[in-house]
Amino acid sequence: MSGQFLAIGEAMVELAPDGNGALRQGFAGDTLNAAYYARAALPAAWQVSYFTLLGQDAMSDAMLAFMAQKQIGTDYIGHHASRMPGLYMVHLNNGERSFSYWRSHSAARLLADDKAALRQAIEASKIIIFSGITLAILEGDGADNLLSVLQEMRGADKLIAFDPNIRPRLWANKDFMRTQLIRGAKASNLVLPSFDDESSHFGDLTIADTIDRYRSYGLNRIIVKNGADDIEGYFNGQSLTVKAATVSQIIDTTGAGDSFNGSFLGHFARTGDAIVSAQFASQVAAKTIQHYGALVD
Repeated sequence: MSGQFLAIGEAMVELAPDGNGALRQGFAGDTLNAAYYARAALPAAWQVSYFTLLGQDAMSDAMLAFMAQKQIGTDYIGHHASRMPGLYMVHLNNGERSFSYWRSHSAARLLADDKAALRQAIEASKIIIFSGITLAILEGDGADNLLSVLQEMRGADKLIAFDPNIRPRLWANKDFMRTQLIRGAKASNLVLPSFDDESSHFGDLTIADTIDRYRSYGLNRIIVKNGADDIEGYFNGQSLTVKAATVSQIIDTTGAGDSFNGSFLGHFARTGDAIVSAQFASQVAAKTIQHYGALVD
């Protein structure tokens, strides 16, 4: 079996601790991280591609070279004459991360301006992933363009995955944030939320509340991540529970959810089994947080 996996979002320059008191430059971003781990999980016959907008500068060129090295296709990446990629810095405290961002004028904020290009890329893909961060950064009509194309394709034979990945600082206000995240979920046919986010920003008291709420939006495939606790979900009419993989030492939680997303989708494309794929993805996420940075070899 073959096909195309498409990740839509913002690829950024990452400055992260290297464990020796210095900062290491890399490239990351939630959907780029997912594409990286999907590439590792998918058969070689699958194409993994990224959809974004970069600049015409040396850092953009380096990012393209990085993606090519990691076998992530760049044919759907456009270039803006005066904007550049965003940058973020990772701060660690006992393995837990926080971030500083420089992205307010990044090229990726305009990635969805070309609706025809979006439609072409999504039409050509079997699996698509986007996130709440993707929606949050878009300027102008970008979010409406993206959601309308995804909604058109939702009934086609495609797996459209959405991770709400809630980052309140990226949104104008919480009401607008919640409205857009619900729109994102309704444009997908698989959601991959994290319970701590859903509890904090939607008031869910239990994972069952989260699952029921997404079912009320018309979703039939829901996988809820919950840190070190069990993964729970509802998939094609059946409830599922998967024990999270154990971790001996947490070094850096950056990219944990993204590695789960990409690994789950890649393994599901191979097996069609949500439980086995969640078990596999949990193991990958457990390995990821025992290393520095979002992308682990």
